[in-house]
Amino acid sequence: MNEIISYNPATGSELGRTRLATAEDYDRIAENSARAFEKWSVVPAPRRGEIVREIGDALREKKEDLGRLVTAEMGKILAEGRGEVQEMIDVADFAVGLSRQLYGLTMPSERARHRLYEQWHPLGPAGVISAFNFPVAVWSWNALIAMVCGDTVIWKPSLKTPLSAVAVQEICDGVLDRHGFSGVLSLVIGTDDVVGERMIRDRRLPLISATGSTRMGRHVAQVVAERLGRTLLELGGNNGVIVMDDADPELVARAVLFGAVGTAGQRCTSIRRLFLHRAIASKITGRLIAAYRQVRIGDPLDPATLMGPLIDQTAVENMMRGLERIRAEGGEVIYGGARLGGCFVEPTLVRSKPSMPILQEEIFAPILHLIEFDALPEAVAWHNAVPQGLSSAIFTDSLKSAETFLSARGSDCGIANVNIGTSGAEIGGAFGGEKDTGGGRESGSDAWKSYMRRQTVTINWSGEMPLAQGIVFG
Repeated sequence: MNEIISYNPATGSELGRTRLATAEDYDRIAENSARAFEKWSVVPAPRRGEIVREIGDALREKKEDLGRLVTAEMGKILAEGRGEVQEMIDVADFAVGLSRQLYGLTMPSERARHRLYEQWHPLGPAGVISAFNFPVAVWSWNALIAMVCGDTVIWKPSLKTPLSAVAVQEICDGVLDRHGFSGVLSLVIGTDDVVGERMIRDRRLPLISATGSTRMGRHVAQVVAERLGRTLLELGGNNGVIVMDDADPELVARAVLFGAVGTAGQRCTSIRRLFLHRAIASKITGRLIAAYRQVRIGDPLDPATLMGPLIDQTAVENMMRGLERIRAEGGEVIYGGARLGGCFVEPTLVRSKPSMPILQEEIFAPILHLIEFDALPEAVAWHNAVPQGLSSAIFTDSLKSAETFLSARGSDCGIANVNIGTSGAEIGGAFGGEKDTGGGRESGSDAWKSYMRRQTVTINWSGEMPLAQGIVFG
């Protein structure tokens, strides 16, 4: 196989073909990236930020076309396709400011007339492996931040969404070539065995950032650790929301509808488990069923559509098998669950029991488990009793309940929200999760430190040679 065909999951029609990289192609790209790093890493960070700003402007100019391409290739609705491109633009803006804020700390030295501080240097070429569900945005979380940090980037996109990656790369190449920095950003479209394995084993890449399944992440972590490289992992999510009896039902319904149905349940932050206080469970369930009945399913390029297709037939089969297991384990499908032809399915509500083994797994589809509870400690325990730890939320008007959920004994996830769903994170905060989610952090806050190396510096201007800890030697 020397090419990959990209299909529109809504129509099954061919969108285009992309040549697959060979081992020789990868080696050439990696060598070019290493050479580009030598030049790029010594450019002043604010100057690097200016070039990232131009990339952001170039993405702005193509926002509509890119958004439609993402929608056509991945199947998310047009509003989400545009939103994904806007996320790249936002990250570029954030990175521009960051380019003047790569701060190190100064610490007091215990020795007279000594200065102790830390500084941050570019790390090297970084490998970015992205998934189909966010074909371009997650790349930007890594690449645009890594760029202002002084790194070069090699991007291996999902083989299910290569055209979106090609389009973004072309836009970036136009900016970089104009400034004489060809090779700072590279794209390599290839199979896991030919390209993926070479990338994660490549000592020229001190960092591998990988987004995908927990199974994939474990393999990446083991291989990269063997060569003592760094990994930044964004893996599975099995996100839960707790709804207390004092929650606003309207807020809950709106948040859950987007969180569970948005992107056809194919977000790592999609709501999978909804814990309902028994006192309001019936009311919230009724609202959700009514809301689900109004979800318009169809062509994601139609602005009236709220849910597009799953990515492919394999995803449909995985959903159907999941529903079979749910029923076998005692779950009751109370709405949806049907195939609608092609890659389209009905979003599904399931009345589940906390002891069902399938609750431990992430089914990458619009299936939402409804579980009733009596008290918050019980709900928190059930919420945390899964291997994944990405995003979480509680709906309540009680300060005590909210703070309990946010405390050290509350949600064990990397993201915890109050009166807002689990999806749609802003780029200013560090994004990532704990446990089987991988522990990585991308995008905002101090996530930039993943792409740099820390150097601790001591300067002696005393004219003497005192040792730390008061040691006298000789």
